[in-house]
Amino acid sequence: MSKKSAIKESAIETLKLESESIANLIPRVNDEFEAVVRDILNCQARVVVTGMGKSGHIGRKMAATFASTGTPSFFMHPAEAFHGDLGMVTADDIVIAISNSGESSEIVNILPVIRRIGAKIIAMTGKRDSTLGKNCDHFIDIGVEREACPLNLAPTSSTTATLAMGDAIAVALMSERKFTAQDFAMFHPGGALGRKLLLKVEDLMHVGEENPIVQVDKKISDALFAMTETGLGATSVVDSNGKFVGLITDGIIRRAIRENKNLLDESVEKFMTPTAWTIDPNELAASALSKMEKHKPRPITVLPVVDSEKNPVGMVHLTDLLRAGIV
Repeated sequence: MSKKSAIKESAIETLKLESESIANLIPRVNDEFEAVVRDILNCQARVVVTGMGKSGHIGRKMAATFASTGTPSFFMHPAEAFHGDLGMVTADDIVIAISNSGESSEIVNILPVIRRIGAKIIAMTGKRDSTLGKNCDHFIDIGVEREACPLNLAPTSSTTATLAMGDAIAVALMSERKFTAQDFAMFHPGGALGRKLLLKVEDLMHVGEENPIVQVDKKISDALFAMTETGLGATSVVDSNGKFVGLITDGIIRRAIRENKNLLDESVEKFMTPTAWTIDPNELAASALSKMEKHKPRPITVLPVVDSEKNPVGMVHLTDLLRAGIV
């Protein structure tokens, strides 16, 4: 066997063992699993996740996933907990303690104090008859037949199983909470999803003196001045009551000049687009981008922002969406 095929065989065997460890968890999603989810749903405080070593790394990820999907949570290092950090735990909290063996000394040492504080304990361990398994309110079995490590020593299959079970709890909680993409974005305002689902047109549009508006009975030269002052390449057109009736762009004017050199004295009404696409200020900025892209016969770069009473309250440009990271 070549060295390359030996590498492949080792990797494939690892993936098989770890996938089997996850598949073996399915029957363990039982009544006790459901009780754990319901207790967390009813918890009025936080979920405190703790674990030592590799279990601690998985615990940090679990706490981060819970927190970002609607379940207030944080990770507590068990060694630091024994030296003061247990003060972060309250009687209303739920503590998820992770230890494959159920005998990690740092975890075992803090169990009596957590009991005294009054917080519930959920044990994620591979051994129900371990110290952790015997001193908990709920037991979740994350045991594996063997580690993917050829020496059966390094946490591999066991940490994969723990991570998967943690995700199963988090997703079950999301489902019960009816957690939406908008809720997710609320906790991720700096990410691309947050920008797309939280930013509205009114957050990006040009208003006041930066919002070009021209009366319908004005000349093309007046429209050009309005565009030049704002640099948006377009201006909303309003009637005598200030209501939106159309849009005129620099592109429209350039194309018209080819046929009429004396265009500047012509009426705005003659060249405006009376059925111009508009957008409401309360719509998502991502919707503005979608409208620009879908415009026929060609995409556009500017949208008048018009409220429910047809008042032209702003103007949004493609560059505004680019700067905000919507594109």
